[in-house]
Amino acid sequence: MTKTALITGASRGLGAALAEALAPTHHIIAVAKTTGALEELDDRITAKGGSATLAPMDITNADAMATLCRGIFDRWNGLDLWCHTAIHAAPLAPADHIDSKDFSKSVTGNITATSTLITYISPLLGQSGHAVFFEDPQAGTKFFGSYGATKAAQIALAKSWQAETANTGPKVSILSPPPMPTATRARFYPGEDRTGLTTPAKAAADILAQL
Repeated sequence: MTKTALITGASRGLGAALAEALAPTHHIIAVAKTTGALEELDDRITAKGGSATLAPMDITNADAMATLCRGIFDRWNGLDLWCHTAIHAAPLAPADHIDSKDFSKSVTGNITATSTLITYISPLLGQSGHAVFFEDPQAGTKFFGSYGATKAAQIALAKSWQAETANTGPKVSILSPPPMPTATRARFYPGEDRTGLTTPAKAAADILAQL
């Protein structure tokens, strides 16, 4: 039976690279807001002989995610792997100038949605599945208030889940990918020399080797 991998945040960057790297061994369920980018990912996966189910939706829409998870259960009876790469990267700003709307989006996208997804996806993973989260330790770094605080909270949720399921499953991994030339990083470090950064494809290969 073909294994299944759910990638949240699959349209670009590390998420897309993981989807492509997993496609030879897994049916990919790709979630992202950008339909066009998902279709391009599907073309690349298909060209390599793989298969994907595209789910163009916002992870902050709890009803949509519940419907997706129900569909996964009905079609595949569960999941083998979940890689959560979706993130809301709020603009950099001093802590005393953080825009309230940006902060609210960060909380909703990085904390609330992650908590909801864990609730929905844990039963699909069961005892033998594997969930993977990705650290980006910017908490306390100047100008990273919104992103750093909410990303740290997301990882705190993952660490609690990891501790709670250590003896029962599913397995929960929290990994630290290297700096990559992604669109998110470009927003944080405009003008950076990107030649020395690790490509998402290389980072994905290294991550899967760890798993």
